[in-house]
Amino acid sequence: MIRSHYLSLGLFVAIAAASLLAVSFGETVLGWSGVAHAFADPASGEGDVLWQIRLPRVLCALFVGAALGLSGAVMQGLLRNPLAEPGVIGVSGTAAFAAALAIVSGLAVIPGAVEASALIGAAVAGVLLTLVGARLGAPEGLILFGVALSSFSGAATALIFNLSPSPIASAEVMAWMLGSVANRSWFDVAWVATALVVAAVFAVLARQGLRMLTLGEDVAKASGLPLVRLRVCALLAAAVAAGAAVAVAGIIGFVGLAAPHLVRSAVRGDPGRVLLPSALAGGLMLVLADLATRLIPTDQELKLGVFTALIGAPLFALIAWRAAKEWRL
Repeated sequence: MIRSHYLSLGLFVAIAAASLLAVSFGETVLGWSGVAHAFADPASGEGDVLWQIRLPRVLCALFVGAALGLSGAVMQGLLRNPLAEPGVIGVSGTAAFAAALAIVSGLAVIPGAVEASALIGAAVAGVLLTLVGARLGAPEGLILFGVALSSFSGAATALIFNLSPSPIASAEVMAWMLGSVANRSWFDVAWVATALVVAAVFAVLARQGLRMLTLGEDVAKASGLPLVRLRVCALLAAAVAAGAAVAVAGIIGFVGLAAPHLVRSAVRGDPGRVLLPSALAGGLMLVLADLATRLIPTDQELKLGVFTALIGAPLFALIAWRAAKEWRL
């Protein structure tokens, strides 16, 4: 209990430090004095950079990463599978398909249309998963349904590329799917922050059920807890969090998978206590990743989803290798 509190406090401090670095440095370097001047005079040039460009981007990265970390922690606890993450249950893929369809249809010119379409896609996936989860007791069945849903949405998105009447629209879809928090506004910040709060409420409601499921399905049923309702809450938490993240930033891989693993040992594998640290770790990871995409000297800024996959996959392989060694002991 105490270790988890210290971990969360340490992650809060790390997020504050990383956010300060992220608003200070980039293509336009503000530095500490520039940030102080931007706070003192929001109408100045430094103030425009900070309040209109840099700070909304940093907060979007923080909240999107937190949403993905929370969604991954909930799914790993619900499915009792260390490889579970938002993409496994098809929420990310379905949201991406809906957003791609909105872009190709020309709805991208309407402010918020792409985000709303992605959230609707995630909501559809969440409803389907909730209905299936209410009827299936075994997590394996839910995993298989999620994989099928993810495969179908991926194929449907590929069909959009295949049938798109405009190469420009196809390029826009591809750029969006690579994932980014660049050029985000305060509207996007409010969008993902609100969804994160809603997802956190559902996750807290499902927390006790996630704990009991670690003891096995039979023990969980014998506990008298309303497992069906708790599963529904967990699925809603994962769907809302992942859907909002995809709606605002596109496809960002690895964060939802790795964030819970980075903090799980500090809470001794308790799926209830891992929720907050996972969200904080996910937010910290994405703030640092987005800062790196801006600081790496390239002719064209790296896409955030590409960077997280390139850096995250080898890191997660190392984590998996160390975990496998512990399992063999």
